[in-house]
Amino acid sequence: MNDHILLDSKSPVATVTFNRPSQRNAISFDMWHEFSGIMQKLDADRDIRAVVITGAGGESFSAGADIQDFDDYRSDSTKGRGYNDAVNGALKALSEMATPTISMIQGFAVGGGCELAVATDLRIASDDSRMGIPVGKLGISIGHREMRGLVNLVGKGNAMYILLSARLLDAEESLRIGLVNQVVKPGDLHDYTYKLANDIASLAPLSHAVNKLTMQQVQNKPSLENLTKEEDDLPLIQFDTKDYLEGYKAFLEKRRPNFIGE
Repeated sequence: MNDHILLDSKSPVATVTFNRPSQRNAISFDMWHEFSGIMQKLDADRDIRAVVITGAGGESFSAGADIQDFDDYRSDSTKGRGYNDAVNGALKALSEMATPTISMIQGFAVGGGCELAVATDLRIASDDSRMGIPVGKLGISIGHREMRGLVNLVGKGNAMYILLSARLLDAEESLRIGLVNQVVKPGDLHDYTYKLANDIASLAPLSHAVNKLTMQQVQNKPSLENLTKEEDDLPLIQFDTKDYLEGYKAFLEKRRPNFIGE
């Protein structure tokens, strides 16, 4: 692993940091592949109960795709397909993780950086953050996966406003339209985010994983009329776990539960 993505896998909360502050943490072609591998590795680690994603330097979460890659990887549709596959692979790995993910956003989260934040479960931003997807300024568009994630998060009207205006939204507007979950002062961002991450990590990991999977199924089959038996039974499987018994006993005994993910 090069030092463009830093990984702190100390349990229970891992941290993944885009580490190119002089380039506003722009994500190169190789970094999209590397990020995908890191996410899959963390999701397989049962000691990791939450993942925080952030950018180094305090000025940017990520300015998105590295413009230096465009000649080599996005100069025509043939090359562009390979680049889009790399981005889609990273966003797919991120959105399908059973482990909860949080974007900790200070400064700019633009283009692919904003799309990546949208693919995480939660987004906590500092009040000096700026977010947007100004593809209209480059003459390109976003992919189907990114569009679905954006519409699911902020709705059709707000998604089109973000794309058609190419504006960078300030923190207040991002919060108002649901692009972020919470806005805090820059000096409070780290502590607030990690308090939330550790609170999440202390809860039942199977509950989190099944809630995330149920969310995907609801989005994929909104009518709920053509669920498979396995999908239909998904909310019931928790009752057969050790963690449910532990949570139930801990509630009755008025103590903190010790969840093991089984």
